[in-house]
Amino acid sequence: MVNAWISLLVFVAAYTLFVVLPNRRSITACAGGMLLVVTGVIGWKTALYEKIDWNVMGLFFGTLVLAELFMLSRVPAVMAEWLVDKARSARGAMLALCALAGAVSMCVENVAVVLLIAPVALSLASRLKTSPVPLLIGIAISSNLQGTATMIGDPPSMILAGYMKMGFWDFFVYEGKPGIFFAVQVGAISSLGVLAWVFRRNRERAVLLTQEKARSWVPAILLGLLVAGLSFSTVIDPEFAWFSGVFTLGLSLVGLVWFRWFARWGRLREFGKALDWDTTFFLIGVFVLVGGLSESGWMDKLSDVFAATVGNSPALAFAAIVLFAVLVSGVVDNVPFLLVMIPVVQTVADKIQTPVPFLMFGLLIGACLGGNLTPIGASANVVTIGILKKQGYTVSFREFMRIGIPFTVLAVVPACIFVWLIWG
Repeated sequence: MVNAWISLLVFVAAYTLFVVLPNRRSITACAGGMLLVVTGVIGWKTALYEKIDWNVMGLFFGTLVLAELFMLSRVPAVMAEWLVDKARSARGAMLALCALAGAVSMCVENVAVVLLIAPVALSLASRLKTSPVPLLIGIAISSNLQGTATMIGDPPSMILAGYMKMGFWDFFVYEGKPGIFFAVQVGAISSLGVLAWVFRRNRERAVLLTQEKARSWVPAILLGLLVAGLSFSTVIDPEFAWFSGVFTLGLSLVGLVWFRWFARWGRLREFGKALDWDTTFFLIGVFVLVGGLSESGWMDKLSDVFAATVGNSPALAFAAIVLFAVLVSGVVDNVPFLLVMIPVVQTVADKIQTPVPFLMFGLLIGACLGGNLTPIGASANVVTIGILKKQGYTVSFREFMRIGIPFTVLAVVPACIFVWLIWG
């Protein structure tokens, strides 16, 4: 009983610090996990070999390396400038940049996408003599939206794939039905109307001097090989135990060898420093924190409370899960929230006898898209606000939410209706 309360107190304290000290989240998560081990709540072997999903970690870190190489190749920047050049109006160019940010985010971490496309967006806004604030906010929230669409787009998608033993193409077609990818696209098309309205006054011709040239297409080819290889993950490794992580890390190693001996765009040491180590160690720590809660039985208790609240109504359960996920993810990190809620949602689905994908897809949509509500709801939003601040633009909560709230509503509602019609 004592261990159960320790695990709960440590998790609550860590979660609170995630909100108060977001820049120290990796240290907080790892310290909390170590505290659970030291106090005997969870054994170190259990924490290391059972609670940390190393297949997901391999998939995440390998994708991180490939995404960094893709950024350095400058291919996305070239694509962005090409889209702006081909657009008939400034509004079309702005919408094209937001769409491109979403498309790239299906394979590249959201923060990296923002950092990559922001210079093009700032240049465009400068030439149009307009504020870059709406455009950069649009790029950030579009990136967060589409990161949900594929297995390698965002950590929450990787985590759900690991739990449900999903392969890359299962996000497109799962058990013979349209998957989460198409639900996200329905939401993306709907929410694009919000951005079209935000950019409605920018009808002049877009002018942007082409500056970027692609360094190499090798990183893009490696990402293509990643998608091709992960297509066979459920065939080779039905239990999602090793293949995705090992294959992705293998490709990233090939990429690093190419970077060191052929590309020579810089030193490996500098390349390593540029990787997102904060999120890497954050994920490791959170796996242990949530593992402690699971070992102590708190997940079962939360499941019982949730099931009792929604009764036997799948519609009420679905709506409650989505709404709860959106609201919570609007102010705190969605990774620990998702790790806690996945087994809860599994239990609720079993108790009320409703399809598990129905509730799980609703959870993923709410947890990922909810981050678009506020400027602190997602890392990409925080980075965007920082970029704008350096340019002399201070973005308030109200200014961000004026775009974020209608965008989120028009993305979440149609996506959830789609999931309801297919899986409900």
